[in-house]
Amino acid sequence: MLKRVSLLFSLSLLLAPSRLPAQSGLDGSWLLTTDVFGYPLHQRLTLEQKGESLTGKADSDKVEGTLKGSAVQFASKRDGGGSNEYTGTLSGDTMTGTVVLIDGDTGERVNSTFSAKRVPERRAVAPQRHEFAPTTFYRRFSAETKPVLTIWPGDSVHTTTVDAGGTDEKGVTRVLGGNPQTGPFYVERAIPGDVLAVHIVRLRLNRDWATSDDAVVSRAVDTGMAVKLKDTGKEVRWRLDRDKGIATPDKPAEHLKDYSVPLRPMLGCVGVAPGFAAAAPGTGDSGRYGGNMDFNGIVEGTTVYLQVRQPGALLYVGDGHAVQGDGELNGNALETSMDVEFTVDLIPEKRITTPRVESPTHIMAVGLDGSLEGALKDATSGMAQWLEQDYSLTPSEVAQVLGTASEIVINEVADRNAGVVMRLSKDRLKPIPRTSAEKKSQ
Repeated sequence: MLKRVSLLFSLSLLLAPSRLPAQSGLDGSWLLTTDVFGYPLHQRLTLEQKGESLTGKADSDKVEGTLKGSAVQFASKRDGGGSNEYTGTLSGDTMTGTVVLIDGDTGERVNSTFSAKRVPERRAVAPQRHEFAPTTFYRRFSAETKPVLTIWPGDSVHTTTVDAGGTDEKGVTRVLGGNPQTGPFYVERAIPGDVLAVHIVRLRLNRDWATSDDAVVSRAVDTGMAVKLKDTGKEVRWRLDRDKGIATPDKPAEHLKDYSVPLRPMLGCVGVAPGFAAAAPGTGDSGRYGGNMDFNGIVEGTTVYLQVRQPGALLYVGDGHAVQGDGELNGNALETSMDVEFTVDLIPEKRITTPRVESPTHIMAVGLDGSLEGALKDATSGMAQWLEQDYSLTPSEVAQVLGTASEIVINEVADRNAGVVMRLSKDRLKPIPRTSAEKKSQ
């Protein structure tokens, strides 16, 4: 019997998940939340404790302070002037207390409150696959919406989306139209200043029809063409033949009786909640948080990178298209519901200025702005940042690469923001050593 107990105990040690060493004192990463005139400012607080002394950073601001018993005091100082002075109490893995916000220009002092909680340690168990059947869909990329599911870096989610008009795979209208989203999904350990990587594992059509229309958006036509199109704007229904992999008009006009287009399922929307004090944008909009990018390169096998702006990132997905031409010129693509599976990872403490997309063959920076020229500028600066961060290229070297190898796609002209994607072939970059040493959080 003793031998059996000993054997079982030994097996339990072998099978139990390994754990990382526990953090001591205040050492490590914390989610610091400061109340700024009623708006929560979330920051990564990284502390190192030596005796009673504390040093570290709140994002990039230098932090110094003390811990005496459970009484904690520290100040964060901004490079451009000004500081925040925190006084609170430590209780387990949380801190709460008061803060004085000091303006760097005027010296004005504002009293407020703060809280902080330790960022959970990396999970020691294997990644999980979650089945999520949505019952409610949302029409804003909001930080105030309660998460529908909490997941960890490395986890995958299998779910479904409704189409842009709010109709599901059975043809039932579930919600008011306007690109209603599935989510938001809360990603543990995600803090503002991290990058969320969304790997599109599976995108499959789950019904045999889609809708579009026969208009062309005003951004893409001159006066003469606008006159010719004055009687258009009617809905067009399409048949989706999943076996043949093609879409055809359901009731084709005379010259389109033999017209078909290959299916290429994509997600029009992949987005996270916007940042500090930002109003929640509608799901027809886009920006540095991603959102309604309508880029037909977001297909199965690609990865979308988005800057985390709220705790947990709060990831939304939706607006499935059976196929879409560049620019979404009709104002709608072939709008349909979708079967979706994705996996999430985190790249801690990395800053990116634009959404990024990576495929097996290309890296792509997505520029989004009210004008095409502004979107091009954003895409160019986003790609330049990628080359500087991951390949250590100088500005001169960046210019030489972009001038000889960039590919430019207009991904979106249908909505408030236009979109321009700058692509670089990985084959062209092979001779350049990749120097990025980023580590994914799991």
